[in-house]
Amino acid sequence: MGTRGRLQGVPPAGRHTAKAIVALATVTALVAGPHQDQPTYRAAARLVVVQVTVTDGHGDLVSDLDQDAFTVREDGTAQSIAVFRRDDVPVSVGILIDNSGSMRDKRRTVEAAALAFVGASNPQDEVFVMNFADEPRLDVPFTMSLAHIKAGIARLDSLGGTAMRDAIDAATTYLSAHATRDRRALLLVTDGRDNASVTTTAALQAHVEQSGAVIFAVGLLAGESPAQAARARRDLDDSTNPSGGRAFFPNRLEEIDAIVLQIAQQLRRQYTIAYTPRNQALDGSYRKIQVVARGAPHLKVRTRAGYVARPDGTTARPPAVAKAPGFDSRGIGPR
Repeated sequence: MGTRGRLQGVPPAGRHTAKAIVALATVTALVAGPHQDQPTYRAAARLVVVQVTVTDGHGDLVSDLDQDAFTVREDGTAQSIAVFRRDDVPVSVGILIDNSGSMRDKRRTVEAAALAFVGASNPQDEVFVMNFADEPRLDVPFTMSLAHIKAGIARLDSLGGTAMRDAIDAATTYLSAHATRDRRALLLVTDGRDNASVTTTAALQAHVEQSGAVIFAVGLLAGESPAQAARARRDLDDSTNPSGGRAFFPNRLEEIDAIVLQIAQQLRRQYTIAYTPRNQALDGSYRKIQVVARGAPHLKVRTRAGYVARPDGTTARPPAVAKAPGFDSRGIGPR
């Protein structure tokens, strides 16, 4: 199969023509009437677009805030919000399922939960399915067909190690190249720490932040030793938190259904905020993003940590993880 963690035929992140939602989008206005499924972006000036999730002190979602409730800062400097949305719009979602040998006894429960996640999502969402063990494998390209999704999720050949970072990296690249929805997300399900990736944590974080995708993960770590579980938790937190997502760690396998339904609800109740950065220089520097929400006490905001101000809106990536064998020019893997 060649070098692990590569994704053949998938263009570098940021080359998809609908780049409105990525870090360095070039837009001025967001126009969406009540009968439109998706927002429309008009090109003119560079904006930074972020997806924001707000919860209260009890962890419940808060989705009724107005624009005036939010303050956005880039590198500590307050920014003017140019676009604000809080409605349910379709999402481009990738489902990444650990297919390593240790997942064999958990697959049926995980497959059922993944299908429940799709069923609870916006009917106009487009979904792709990627299974991974030693290498990521795209089993279903973007589709709205539940039958195709079900076929891609149902795998009986669980074996090998866990190349989690490689899978996220490959999925983020595919998402950036092929997604047609403006909101983008990944759902990852795994039962152990990464032991097979060539992608580094730092490279993955940079790639994820630049893509604008929100990553959620479910770590089924009950069978791991305390030391291995702690390492796996760190890996999952490092892979999800910079994107504005989060990792969940159920105590029992049966809890996964409730967790994925919670994630589906979060995706449908996010805010979309865009601002014109006061610093318009595309100098390759890292820009830290902070979003604060005012309202009920103890509001907590999740959004991506920042982005790199590159002229092409992409993140530099190690050549070792740019491609992977087994995929055609459309990013479709072997059956």
